[in-house]
Amino acid sequence: MSSSKLLTGILVGAAAGAVLGILFAPDKGSETRKKIKEKGKDLGDAIRNRFGELEEAIADRYDNIRSEANELLEKGKDKAQNMKEEARRSLS
Repeated sequence: MSSSKLLTGILVGAAAGAVLGILFAPDKGSETRKKIKEKGKDLGDAIRNRFGELEEAIADRYDNIRSEANELLEKGKDKAQNMKEEARRSLS
């Protein structure tokens, strides 16, 4: 199981547990609704943070791949130029 699936499962489980705990707690309805609203906000914040981290990780990986591809392209161009020069020298 991937770490993102595990983290998502933990967050969903924690949220479900928190909501069930609040629903079965002996509070007034207004207090229960307030607690549910707060827990929902906390869960939303946690999900936004996780997606922000995921977005950052993807952007970093993209930048690394792009940099590596550019390096390989430059090496290929240099190699082709060297082979071209060697071919000219051998024909002269």
